Amino acid sequence: MTTTVLKEPARETSPGAVREPRRRTGRIRRLSLPYLLLLPALLLELLVHLVPMAIGIVMSFKQLTQFYIRDWGTAPWSGLDNYRVSVDFDAPVGKALLQSFATTVGFTLLSVGLCWLIGTAAAVFMQDTFRGRGLLRALFLVPYALPVYAAVITWVFMFQHDNGLVNHVLHDQLHLTDKPSFWLIGDNSFYALLTVSVWKGWPFAFLIVTAGLQNIPRELYEAAALDGAGMWQRIRRITLPSLRPVNQVLVLVLFLWTFNDFNTPYVLFGKAAPEAADLISVHIYQSSFVTWNFGTGSAMSVLLLLFLLVVTGGYLLLTSRGRRTADA
Repeated sequence: MTTTVLKEPARETSPGAVREPRRRTGRIRRLSLPYLLLLPALLLELLVHLVPMAIGIVMSFKQLTQFYIRDWGTAPWSGLDNYRVSVDFDAPVGKALLQSFATTVGFTLLSVGLCWLIGTAAAVFMQDTFRGRGLLRALFLVPYALPVYAAVITWVFMFQHDNGLVNHVLHDQLHLTDKPSFWLIGDNSFYALLTVSVWKGWPFAFLIVTAGLQNIPRELYEAAALDGAGMWQRIRRITLPSLRPVNQVLVLVLFLWTFNDFNTPYVLFGKAAPEAADLISVHIYQSSFVTWNFGTGSAMSVLLLLFLLVVTGGYLLLTSRGRRTADA
């Protein structure tokens, strides 16, 4: 007896059906590749910034002093006591923090304004073609390219009372002062810090504004010149309005950098900054690592973070609203 086995007919697979999953897989790989490449940087950012930030927030709620420095996790909880001490402006700690905050605000406004003004003026001046423009541009960027510590230490020697270059020029050569001045102590320390900050920061503004000027068509200046517009009118009517988006980002970045600057005052004055140049970054450092009150110092850092977040959010809100109004 013969048994007949019936075979199921083979299904015909179209080439398009095979190609479709392959296309989908390749599309997924292409879309996920940028995120995979960014993953190491994101993890490093998490370890370097976010994790210490979270630890600092936890420390701000603890009574963390030198007695618990070996095992800070065992420090007792203090709740909002560190914040109350920091914002009690009638007490010595709060009064000193408020004075440091006012000094930092004044210093930041002056430094950012001068950096923007000098950088913009230099960028506009360098728009014209002349011999040696490339060399001059490179020299303008030297303060920004130098390491912070090397540049500030050089200024420390220049601000020396007896043999510093600043007193030699102002007192010995130009005779602008009656006697050599102390630049690293007293009220003059504020002007010394402002000078170093502006010298170090204006090349960044020059670089950003120069890049923004490349996007302004030269035909606008030529048409304005044919209409009889002078240099100041061209700057006011063409250059500044065209640079508004660039300037909005530039001012915000300069403000955040200057307000948080710790390296410049620390290298210039050391651990104990003069009262006239007591920026809030150095003040928080002294409250934490000099008086060994890490709980209060962490609370001050959190308050500083909240202030910068509020200022940044308000600034972005105002600039975006102004941009929408201008576009309308």
